[in-house]
Amino acid sequence: MIPIELSEASARRALDGLREGVDLGDEPLDPAEVYARAVWSVLVEPGDSEAGVLIAAVGAAAALRVVMDGRGDALDRARARWMPRLQGSAVDAALDAARRCGARLVVPGDEAWPARFGDLEAHAPVALWRRGRGTPSDAPAVALVGARAATAYGEGVAADLAAELAAAGAVVISGAAYGIDGACHRGALSMGGTTVAFLAGGVDRPYPRGHEGLLERIAATGAVWSETPCGAAPTKWRFLGRNRLIAAMAHAVVVIEAGWRSGSLNTAGHAAMLGRRLGAVPGPITSAASAGCHRVLRELDGVCVTSAADVLEMLGADGPPAGDSGRAADAGRTDDTTRLFDALSPRSARSVDDVARRSGLARDDAAVLLGFAELEGRAVRGDDGAWRSVTRGSTRP
Repeated sequence: MIPIELSEASARRALDGLREGVDLGDEPLDPAEVYARAVWSVLVEPGDSEAGVLIAAVGAAAALRVVMDGRGDALDRARARWMPRLQGSAVDAALDAARRCGARLVVPGDEAWPARFGDLEAHAPVALWRRGRGTPSDAPAVALVGARAATAYGEGVAADLAAELAAAGAVVISGAAYGIDGACHRGALSMGGTTVAFLAGGVDRPYPRGHEGLLERIAATGAVWSETPCGAAPTKWRFLGRNRLIAAMAHAVVVIEAGWRSGSLNTAGHAAMLGRRLGAVPGPITSAASAGCHRVLRELDGVCVTSAADVLEMLGADGPPAGDSGRAADAGRTDDTTRLFDALSPRSARSVDDVARRSGLARDDAAVLLGFAELEGRAVRGDDGAWRSVTRGSTRP
């Protein structure tokens, strides 16, 4: 039997020290429901719509019981993804790591829960983990995003835009990466403004490591958020999943500098699908670093942004625009192959079961994808049945 206990008493004990302003035995929401959402955050990968639909239908605790009891044949494939992670020790480790770093668990129904995440519908996070003070719910929020490999022009524009928007009272949202993201956070902080960072791994794992000090400064006056539990490593899939949260939390999204295939365009795609106001900063037509911005202007009907005044105009004189809750957040989503290669390593051989657990895929699905990867020369299986990824230009072991 899987050791996950959902009684009220055990849920209260598990949540001790993880809820903002809540003492043990004083949880205003249903403790079992809150604890179940913490468990679900360990089980699922970002944006798992099957989990979202099930939880919306019966509640987090009841949904977890359905999975543990093996009920519902239609859930067999999803259950195969979730079950390898459904271990009490893994959940306890995530909660203990959150307590050690001072993270707080935030769930729907909490005052701190970002209401605009409702626009994500089935792709909304089941729970969030936060370090820091939080985010003013009544302030206009602008997501400023761009490439890691930024030019001096891009970083300068990013810092200036963020500073001016923060001075005007807007919350600046970004992803804490090198390049444009970091310049935006620093620009907002330079004016004493509020800035928010979304991470692709646990909030106890500063990423990139070079921004550990910056993330501490962000948490001191704003917030560092993640939907993955403490201890979770950032992966390519989780970066892409994180982008939908950046877009959903914002009233407007501005791409400052991005190449033709920059990950920032994934965020722009989510913004367009969610009905958020979308803009881009133009660059020289000869600059590859601005080609993605020009795509936003041409293909996604983005607003041409040349100053903070343009962004404030996007927000509107009558306050920030509401999101379009009838749209799904499927733009720019990647496939299961990305998750598979996130779980593989070119150095450490991993069993199919280990790959399935790390990727959040069902074991059978992971095995099939590994077979295709082997045919394509992107993965190799050893004599012991364990798998490694094959990097381009490498030779098979």
